[in-house]
Amino acid sequence: QVQLVESGGGLVKAGGSLRLSCAASGRSFSMDVLGWFRQAPGKEREFVAALRWIGGRALYADSVKGRFTISRDNVKYTVYLQMNNLKPEDTAVYYCAASYGLTTSEIGYGHWGQGTQVTVSS
Repeated sequence: QVQLVESGGGLVKAGGSLRLSCAASGRSFSMDVLGWFRQAPGKEREFVAALRWIGGRALYADSVKGRFTISRDNVKYTVYLQMNNLKPEDTAVYYCAASYGLTTSEIGYGHWGQGTQVTVSS
């Protein structure tokens, strides 16, 4: 059973930075992608970024390219989302998710964390 635990959310002013962490345990050998999604109030959940564990290939949503960076710690089985130059529209609950393949579709992710709130004030 894969378990994902997010941390690092909080309140930050526009232009500030936060780093989210997602610690994975019970990892299946074949589940080699960890990704981040977010859901703002009244909106559908949307893809943010994803990283293939082996090889390190990453995908980003256009809205976060150049501002967010996804990375991993192979020893800790942890993936990070470094968020810089945050904007009020980045305010959302951020979810970590695990998938067997590198995809932007949430349908491809079978395991989800509980979410962590990120609030960006103007």
